[in-house]
Amino acid sequence: MSYHRLARIIAGLILSCFLGVALAAPDPARLKRGQALFIGHCSMCHQVTGRGAASIYPPLAGSDFLIAPMGREKAIRTVVGGLKGALTVNGKTYENQMPAIVLDDPQAADVLTFVYNSWGNPGGEFTAEEVAAQRRFSEFKTYAELVKANAYEPVPSVEGFTVKELVRLPEFTLRIASDGLGQKFYLLHQSGDVSRFDLATKKLTNIFKAAEYADLSLGPPGPLGMMLDTKNRLWIVNNQRHEGVQPFVTNEVTIFRTTAISDKGDPIKAKPWYRTQYPWGIGPYNHGVSHIALGRDGLLYVSSGSRTDGGETGKDERLGSMGETDMTAALWRFDPEAAEPKAEVVARGIRNAWSFAWNAAGDLFTVSNGPDAHAGEEMDHIVPPPTGGLPRHHGFPYQFEDWPVGKKAYPHTPEPPAGFAPVHPVKNLGPDGWFPGAPGWTFHPHSSPAGLVWLDGHWPAPWANSFLMGRFGNLITAKGNEDVGFDVLSIRPAQTTDGGWAAPVKTFLAPLGRPLDLHLAGGRLYILEYTRPTNFKEGRGWLPGRILELTPKQ
Repeated sequence: MSYHRLARIIAGLILSCFLGVALAAPDPARLKRGQALFIGHCSMCHQVTGRGAASIYPPLAGSDFLIAPMGREKAIRTVVGGLKGALTVNGKTYENQMPAIVLDDPQAADVLTFVYNSWGNPGGEFTAEEVAAQRRFSEFKTYAELVKANAYEPVPSVEGFTVKELVRLPEFTLRIASDGLGQKFYLLHQSGDVSRFDLATKKLTNIFKAAEYADLSLGPPGPLGMMLDTKNRLWIVNNQRHEGVQPFVTNEVTIFRTTAISDKGDPIKAKPWYRTQYPWGIGPYNHGVSHIALGRDGLLYVSSGSRTDGGETGKDERLGSMGETDMTAALWRFDPEAAEPKAEVVARGIRNAWSFAWNAAGDLFTVSNGPDAHAGEEMDHIVPPPTGGLPRHHGFPYQFEDWPVGKKAYPHTPEPPAGFAPVHPVKNLGPDGWFPGAPGWTFHPHSSPAGLVWLDGHWPAPWANSFLMGRFGNLITAKGNEDVGFDVLSIRPAQTTDGGWAAPVKTFLAPLGRPLDLHLAGGRLYILEYTRPTNFKEGRGWLPGRILELTPKQ
């Protein structure tokens, strides 16, 4: 045992005894509740491993912040009131901010108990009374005040559409799927549960829970993609961290497909259809496998995000030091009816495409999140190779934006292969989505491209014949401390004389509460807001969002 590890344990014991807190192991049911709350509210930044993100979000695993003098009080106040300004953890300074976490006193006590009893931390339990006492020192003196500060924003307006709030969601939700008719929708929740939303009754009904399809003995589920196919089958993409394998901790990726229909007409009994593994990502950057959709060719396309920020090798031998693998930072393709499906990689060098879609001409485009190194987010034009052909490379991790090959985003950026000639992303011609005064490739850094749909010529002008893309919004401080994203953009790509692509980009709808998914059904547009705040810098907490319905005006 290292000296620093021993010192942390001793300090935790002294602090806990001083405060009169027992260090007996908490009730397992309580730890399970705390873990579920942590995953839902904290893991996006601090990661399911508690390791945080280098230079952005501090670690909770083995954190000296938790055992420092007044550490318990500071931890409580950080959870219930948020934190701004410089913070030093384990000798490293972090400059980002953390919003208040919208949990009531018992919930906050549970999540803090989980954190203190995980990842080598000193143990101990928190009480609701202890949380309530410290909450009085925060900006929001009570839980009710915090909830009030996170009320839903007014519904924004847009030319050519009537916009209304369709449903307020009881939990954080990731994806919308339907048969396109606009009466019955399926929602994939962050918990892994799947619900049906009926447009006629406005009711949400649980269809099945994560435990009915995922192996929760591995740990919490990581659902990131869902679709409904023409045979009324739901497909769900799930990622799970698997510790019990050698030589590496792995990301176990499973694509599930339902195999039966309930007496209500809902797809049920999801079974594994395709499964693969790769070493879990370096640090916090296991972006996972996410969007799934049927292409115009009848084949199934799936996005596989990177396992690194920018190709770094890392230092943890259990996570693998190979940078990216053949299956990551790529776009896959399958025969959806294959009895033994095999993934074909049809594009490489795509860091993390949350969504992709086709235009009227059948051109395929992805939208991807860029690195922490402040390079732009990208829209990429994908040309799948002929059977047996080599996929085109779109740059990651060797090249970003339109940077020349050899310009490094980081000192650790790997050298590109000999003769490397990546395909540049779509050029943003403005007026929106990039900094004024010059074109960009393609969107503001950290604005987080999300859902993507194509509006054909039947939709209202001036939005017809363009992509609509949601931007989740920045999770770290952006250029000039300005927020970016929290909107939906209209993008109209066209091929240029040099064979590349460029697009006018215009704001369609803003501000929004982190729009994560867009869906077309029954001649209407549906926007899934993940949460409620419409900016980052105010540091408001997060509560589950809602779905907006946009109906074209006659």
